[in-house]
Parts: sequence; structure tokens; C-alpha cells
Amino acid sequence: MRKDTIQRKNATKGFRAATGDDWMKEKMIQIVTSGKEAFDGVMMEIGRMMAESFLLMDREEQSGPDYAPSNPHLQKWASQGGSVYIGDQKVKLQVPRLRDTALGEVTLQSYEQMKKPGQFSEELLQKLLRGISERKYEETVVQGAQAFGVSPSSVSRRIIEVTGKNLKEYTERDLSSFIPFAIHIDTIHRGGEAFIVALGIDLQGNKMSLGFWQGATENNEICQGLLNDLERRGLKLVKRIIWITDGGSGVIKALRDRVGRKLIHQRCTIHKDRNIQKHLAKPHRKEAHRLYRIALEQESYQDAKAMLEDFEKWLRKKNESAANSLLEALEEILTLHRLQVPALLRKVLHSTNPIESMFSTVRHCEGNIKRYRGSKMMQRWLASVLLYSEQNFRRVKGHEDITGVIENIEKEQQIEIIQTELNKAA
Repeated sequence: MRKDTIQRKNATKGFRAATGDDWMKEKMIQIVTSGKEAFDGVMMEIGRMMAESFLLMDREEQSGPDYAPSNPHLQKWASQGGSVYIGDQKVKLQVPRLRDTALGEVTLQSYEQMKKPGQFSEELLQKLLRGISERKYEETVVQGAQAFGVSPSSVSRRIIEVTGKNLKEYTERDLSSFIPFAIHIDTIHRGGEAFIVALGIDLQGNKMSLGFWQGATENNEICQGLLNDLERRGLKLVKRIIWITDGGSGVIKALRDRVGRKLIHQRCTIHKDRNIQKHLAKPHRKEAHRLYRIALEQESYQDAKAMLEDFEKWLRKKNESAANSLLEALEEILTLHRLQVPALLRKVLHSTNPIESMFSTVRHCEGNIKRYRGSKMMQRWLASVLLYSEQNFRRVKGHEDITGVIENIEKEQQIEIIQTELNKAA
């Protein structure tokens, strides 16, 4: 084997070994992006060639090959000068043309996409939300030409640009077409600040992140600010909505001030379970959890209430505070049972788990942020992640029973109105 061939093979092995090391790969990419202008020029040229190839493939897909055209009305028509964005740079290239004999020039969708300067920002944000650090460009550089030559400062500018746009979209979007069946409210703490967030479920069982409001702590004023914002954007807070919270006194007070005596409030059963167990000595916690869950698994309101009352008596022998903790929320724990919500749908509404799941996405996506630089940055990122989370939302299980539950709520409220009128007459 020739000496130069052996040297090339050894160099290739060394490169492959290096690319298997994340640290070495990052260092190599920093060198490429920071000072090798000639290499950057080569990369941009490769990107231009790839873009032209994509355009030619797009035209071929629509018209078919020369020997077997798929549409006799479409004709290939030379090319013309144009430009696209590769990474954050505008590059000139030749755009293949396609004409329809009846309608004239046909636009290539791939060209329209590559012409958008904001496309790069959107793609970069998606990568960051999936947990990729701003400085780890290997996925972008290795897999395609669209991000060659991108510097850390350029990344930051683009992210500020696209997250700012997302914040505007999130905080100003119209909610008048969203008819809520249930709303989860919970708080997430980020950078020493509290953000109270509302997650809605509509009449078809579709979920939507409705809004958030920022404050120092979870309290009545922050929740009132959130509710005012939702109404300002068109959300109708009717009295038949089921509200699910973790039991925070400030949130409950704000809801009662807004809805009144007819508030339909479901206390998170998981939070209440944890609260009860914190009062108990460790030897009693497992049995307390078992008795509590068995009671809530009952189908009828009467059976569940009777078993919880027995559980309260059992708790009082172990710890008075634990028994009082159960007693103060007993009716709110059983709201879904009272409304005869079927078991499958009840699994979605009995706790704040749906909104906690969304919060876990927020924590994962923001894992690479080492320091928040002010309130605006917190809000930009939170809005971006909440919009990103919606891409993975699915219809809730048991959504077929929502109509029946609404009928039960309306019947219950109608009975209350009749009883109130009878009491006044008496």
C-alpha cells in the first residue's frame, strides 16, 4: 500500500475517533466558526450547491423526469438568478423554473421556504427547545448546510428575535373561539419569580395553554391578573367551568371572588394525599395512602364520601392535624364524584397532573439557561416553551363524556336556583 494512502487512512481514523468525543467535536466546531474564513467560504459554497440540488429535485418531483413526465401541462424552463438564506447569510444561486402551459410560472415551495430569513431562527429555537446548547452546533453543521458559519452571538440574536415574536403571539392571541370545559391552574417558579399558568380543556377534549401572569409569589392578586387577562382576550369564564387547583388559598379566593358561590372547584387529590401524609408518622403513611385511594376509586359520590368519613375517623386516632387536613377539603375532593364524571375522564380532572406535565417540558427545555437576564427574558422563554408544548397535546381520554358532564352541571345549578327561590318565598 502506498505511503500517502496509509497516511490518509490513519488521518481518517484519527478524525473518526475525535468526532466520537463530544468535547473534541465542540472544540473543532469552535475553531471552524471563529476564524477559518476560507473554510467558511467552502462551506457556504457547498450549502449553495445543496440548495440548488434541492430546488432541482423539487422541480423533478412536480413535473416528473424528462423521459416520463407526470403532468403534460408542466414544462421545465431553464433557470434564473435568485437568493436563499443559508444559516443567517443570504446566498445567490440559480433557481430552476417550471411553467404551466395554461397558468404560467409555477412557484417551487422549497424556494419559498429557503427565501425566508426567519426560517433559520425557528429551526434553531426548535433545536434549543429539544435540549441542545447554543454552543453545540455539531447536529446543525454535520447534518446540513443551513447553519454553516453561525457564531454564538448570532445565535443569541436570533433566539431573542424568535422568542420575542412567540411572546407577542402567545400573550395577544384571541381566545374567543375556545369554549372551556375545565381549566387547570398552577404555579411554576423560575428565576425567583412565580408564574401562574392556566391550561384549558375545551368541549371537544382539546387542551390549550391559555396564559400566564408573573408575580413574586402565588397570591390572590396574581390570579386575578391572570383571569383579567384571559377575559381581555375573549375567554368566556362561565359558571359551569370545572376549576382544578392544588388548593392554594390565594387562587381559590380569586376564583370565588370571580365566580361566586357557584364555583365548581376540584381540589387536586394528589396534593391532598401528600399533605395528609406529611402529618403522619412514617409507619402509618402507606396504610393512609391505601385507604385514601380506595375511597376515591369508588364510582358513586355516596360511597366515596362514606369511605372518606371512615378514613377521617381512622386519621383522628393517629393525628388530629391529618384528620383536619382531610376534613377541610372533603367536599372539594369529591366534586367530580358529585357531578357523576365517568372514571376515565375523572383521571384527567382529579389532579393538576396535566399542567405539571407541561411544566416538566418547561424545565427540560430551559435546562440550558444558566442565568435569566430580567423579566422579559423569562416571559419570552416561557411563552416559547408553552407554545412548543402544545405541539404534543392530545385530546384527553374520556372526552366523549364531556357533554354528559355539562348536562349534570347544568341540572345541579338549576336545582340550586329553584331552592334559592323557594327559600326566598318562604
